[in-house]
Amino acid sequence: MLAALNELNVLAIIIGGFLYMVYGGVYYSVRLGGDQHPDKKHNEIEGPMKYIFSGIVAFISSFIIAILVEATGAEGFGPGMLVGFMVGFIITLVYIKNRLFGLMTNQSLMIAIGDHLVIFILLGALHGFMS
Repeated sequence: MLAALNELNVLAIIIGGFLYMVYGGVYYSVRLGGDQHPDKKHNEIEGPMKYIFSGIVAFISSFIIAILVEATGAEGFGPGMLVGFMVGFIITLVYIKNRLFGLMTNQSLMIAIGDHLVIFILLGALHGFMS
């Protein structure tokens, strides 16, 4: 495992973290209509911590995808996208389970599924291309 960690592309992890943050900013501003979304102000946490945490999650996600792409030997866009899709699909299943237990609305479910499927496919493609 240590040998594989030494082979990770640090530049790809950094680019992936920034890709995740830019994509999330665009996706959520377009999808939720900025401050116009009715549930946003009711459920939103105030202050900068949400942005700091989101940035940390972006880089951790990029790092994990880099590990999975390296571990599976996925080289190139297609194999990388497949790894990303599998991660996004697992996250989708978790969100569907949460919806079945009433923990989120249908609209929130669709927003979360769309976000995670697309970003993890993009991260997989990036890491597969740069591996």
